[in-house]
Amino acid sequence: MGAKIQRGPGILEEVHIASLGFAIGGLDQEVLRNLRAKPEFTKKGGEGRGYLKEGFNNLSVNKEVYDMKRVLGLVVAGIFLASFCTITLMPLPAAAGPIKLKYANFPPAPTFPCVQMERWKKEVEKRTEGKVAIDTFPGGTLLGAKNMMDGVIAGTADIGCLCMAYQPGRFIVTNATALPVGFPNATVASLTLWDLYKKYDPEEFSKVKVLTMFTCAPANIYAKVPVRNLDDLKGLQLRSSGGVLQVMKALGAAPVGMPQSATPEALQKGVVKGAVSSLETLKDFKYAEMCKYVTMLNGPVYPFAVVMNMDKWNSLPKDVQKVMEELGPQQAVWTGVYMDNHVDVSIAWSKKNHNIEIIELSKEEKAKWDGLLAPITEKWINDAKAKGLSAEAIVEDIKAFGKMYAGE
Repeated sequence: MGAKIQRGPGILEEVHIASLGFAIGGLDQEVLRNLRAKPEFTKKGGEGRGYLKEGFNNLSVNKEVYDMKRVLGLVVAGIFLASFCTITLMPLPAAAGPIKLKYANFPPAPTFPCVQMERWKKEVEKRTEGKVAIDTFPGGTLLGAKNMMDGVIAGTADIGCLCMAYQPGRFIVTNATALPVGFPNATVASLTLWDLYKKYDPEEFSKVKVLTMFTCAPANIYAKVPVRNLDDLKGLQLRSSGGVLQVMKALGAAPVGMPQSATPEALQKGVVKGAVSSLETLKDFKYAEMCKYVTMLNGPVYPFAVVMNMDKWNSLPKDVQKVMEELGPQQAVWTGVYMDNHVDVSIAWSKKNHNIEIIELSKEEKAKWDGLLAPITEKWINDAKAKGLSAEAIVEDIKAFGKMYAGE
C-alpha cells in the first residue's frame, strides 16, 4: 500500500509507507495504521504537502512513543538475555564424589594387620558401590603405634588400627585376652575378643567407633635346642615381649626384650637361643633356618582394634554405617582365618625346607606349666577388681567364649 505525493506540477511520485517508516528508523504497527487512516495524504499540491507535513508531525510524535517502547523492549530483552546466560552458563554443581577416609596403621605393609586393612578397604568400597574411597597409610606413615588411639580421636586419621597390648593400662578389659588362657588359634581368639568387647562395651572406647577387633596367632616357642619340659626351659634365653615376657619369666626362662627386626641377628650371634612368637615368623623372618625345634605353648595373643573418629562416623550415611557394622564380626573371622592359614603355610614350609620338629607337651607337663602361669591371671583379676571391674566374670567369659568357638 502507498501514498501519492505531488513534488511538482502534474508529477506524482509514490512513496511506499513501509519505505518511509524504514527511513525514519522503523515504525510499529500502530504508527502505520495512523498513516493509512488519512485519505488526505493523497491530495495534490501544497495542500498535499501540508497533510504530508502533518503526517510527519504525527509520525514524529508516534516515533517518540515508539522509541520509548523500543528502549523499554531492549531493556527487558537485555534483562532476559542476561538472566538466561547466567542460568545456562553458570557452572553446574559437580556431582558428589565418594566419601574419602584415611586409614592409619603402624606395622609394615606385608604384615597381617595391614593385609586385613587392605581387605577391609576393598570390601567397604565394593559393598558401598564406590560411595566410599579409603586411603591407607601403613608403616606408621600417618600415625605410630602408641599414638594411634589419640590420633584417631583428634582426627589426624579417620580410622586407625592399634595393638592394645602396647597400652595395657588403658585397655584393661580387652587386654585380658592376652592372659595365658590357652587359645588354640587366632580365629578362636579373635571371635572371643569381639564378643568380649560387645558384651562389656569398655569405657575406654567411648570416644571412638569400634569397627572390628582381632588377634594375632598364639605365641609358641622356637629354639635352637629342643624344649620338652621345664628343665629344658630353665634359664633359656628367648626373645620375648609384652605379655609373653611375663609368661617366660613365670616358667623359668630368661626372656630378652628386643624388637622383632633385631631377632635374626641376635640368633646368629648367639645373644638369644630362640624366640617366643606366633609361628608365621618362622617363614616371614626365616627363623626356621636357625631354630629347628618348635614347642607348642598356645601362649598369649596380641589383641588389635580398628577404631574410627566418632564425628566422622556420625557424618556417614546410614547405609554406609550399616555396611561397616556388618563387617565388624566378619572382619574378625576373616583376619583370624587368614592368620591361621598363614601359620599353617609357614609350618609346612619350615618342615619341608628345614626339617623342623614340632613338640607337643604331655598332659602332665602341660598341667605343670599351667600351674606356674595361674598367678599371672590371678594378679590381673586383683588389679582389675581394684579398678571396679567385674574381673572374675571377664576371665570366665573369655574362657567360655574360647571353648565355644573351639568347639569344646
